[in-house]
Amino acid sequence: MDSLEQRKKRARSVLTTLMKRTPDARTALRHRDAFELLIATILSAQCTDKKVNEVTEGLFERYPGPAELASADPEELQAILRPTGFFRQKSKSVQATSIALLERFGGQVPDTMEALTSLPGVARKTANVVLGQWFGKPEGVVVDTHVRRLSQRLGFTEHDEPEKIEADLMSLFPKSKWIPLGSVLILHGREICAARKPACGECPVADRCLRMGVS
Repeated sequence: MDSLEQRKKRARSVLTTLMKRTPDARTALRHRDAFELLIATILSAQCTDKKVNEVTEGLFERYPGPAELASADPEELQAILRPTGFFRQKSKSVQATSIALLERFGGQVPDTMEALTSLPGVARKTANVVLGQWFGKPEGVVVDTHVRRLSQRLGFTEHDEPEKIEADLMSLFPKSKWIPLGSVLILHGREICAARKPACGECPVADRCLRMGVS
């Protein structure tokens, strides 16, 4: 088994290669402020960013801030969120989060992991997106389905649980790379390393991929 230092060297070479291909990778969720990013990220669970962007365009026109969303008619809100899937639970989450922001944070999105994860419907993945993409704070690594798949294929982790995958990634990469790491892997997962039919012939790191039998 490779030592931690060998694994770090290999993992960082993979990220360097991928970042050369997509140096400006960022979240695809459209947003104008931290509140819009927070709500969009909650809605992105089990839903594509493209669909979320279609929905949030009308959502934020109708409810531009936490005060408006907190007082929204639940049935009307559910109707708007229906295309994102799990719309009843998402409606409850975004409305409860908006109320919590007003009652506990003066209507402002907090910028700490502890405060963000205290909000209804906000776990580490959502908090990492907001902290990294809006506040520029590398408190952890975003782990979604793309990051999990690529982390396993590229030998970054042997785990399935998001928390353990995140811990492995944080041990392999310097803190300065935690924010771009998630964005780069997500983009690569969408464009090249798909779940069912990865385009291995187009992949710049295929020579370092465990799926290709490379160790």
